[in-house]
Amino acid sequence: MRVLGLMSGTSADGIDAVLARFGGRPERPAWQLLHSVSLPYPAGLRDQLLAVGQGQPTPAAALLELAEALTEAQAEAARACDPGGQAELVGCHGQTLWHRPPQAGRRGASWQLLQGPLLAELLATPVVFDFRAQDLALGGQGAPLVPAADGALLPAIGGWRALLNLGGIANLTLLPPRSGPQRLSPIQGWDCGPANSLLDLAVSQFSDGRLSFDANGAWASQGLINEALVDQWLQEPYLQQAPPKSTGRELFGSLDLARRLQALEQAAHARGESLKPADALASLTAFTAAAVAQDLHRGPMPLELLVAGGGARNHLLMTELRRRCRGMAVRPLAELGIGDCEREALAFALLAWWHRLGHAGSLPSVTGARQAAVLGVCTRPRRGGAGFRHAAD
Repeated sequence: MRVLGLMSGTSADGIDAVLARFGGRPERPAWQLLHSVSLPYPAGLRDQLLAVGQGQPTPAAALLELAEALTEAQAEAARACDPGGQAELVGCHGQTLWHRPPQAGRRGASWQLLQGPLLAELLATPVVFDFRAQDLALGGQGAPLVPAADGALLPAIGGWRALLNLGGIANLTLLPPRSGPQRLSPIQGWDCGPANSLLDLAVSQFSDGRLSFDANGAWASQGLINEALVDQWLQEPYLQQAPPKSTGRELFGSLDLARRLQALEQAAHARGESLKPADALASLTAFTAAAVAQDLHRGPMPLELLVAGGGARNHLLMTELRRRCRGMAVRPLAELGIGDCEREALAFALLAWWHRLGHAGSLPSVTGARQAAVLGVCTRPRRGGAGFRHAAD
């Protein structure tokens, strides 16, 4: 079956789309990546999404219009990726506006903005969406959901294999080895902490809005890292918390950035200096790498760390990962044929296919839910679509 996957992560910089073919056993499918595109959000739409995601009060009418604009942008990305309309099914994550992990005595909740029925009508194709709700209802974190797909799509190796996505938030997957006493261990996965969320906000602030990200980490590469502050930040409660755990801009957003920049400014003033933007960016970049390394050194040591997401193109961040993740090979996931911006969209295409088959897409070992579940809600077009088309492949 040909399935289109659509993903927009915490960075809210745009939509990644893939068209993939799946067949065979759901737990270990034969798959082929047919096409992919990345489409940036229009600047005004991105600004609105970031503002709402940071808690800016917004009238209900504006939220409604934002949901429509977001859905139309998803449809545009789908058409760009699949201009011939080959997809028989679409899996769309939507745009996370707010994520509340489970707390003592209170279940978690998560809001992915999307008008699923509208998207199905625009594409004349069934759409699976709202992937997190069932896991949350079962007491899980609702995130991360990609580790299950990692385990199905990537082969095991002779030791533990780690996958890192560097989007707005850094999240990890640990895949058990193919042989030996740990081969039957469950897949692990969790959100480590910030990746590009703090960096992008800092770049926008330091450039007075002219830049939205540090291309290739070039600006941060000119600065000096405040290792003492990085070590201090690593002791914060979330970074010391054991999995399962998930997070987002609610914790690592604009207020958190202001707190960290204040600490960096105080440290610079104590040396009789003013804070240089490059030093702040270098320290924030190192903080992301240090949080990942700290998590990896607590568990089974992977033989390799495969890196995807926009942060994989940040040279300083990759350098810091290699420096801090001692004992493992650090390389791009793209070397295995899955590009930086393809992994998560491919995962949601697979989750949609699993929904079609009635195959569970969640991992209690990752999310902490009471049991595994089929994820997502499917909506079918009421006009112009023929429902599910069964393909020979």
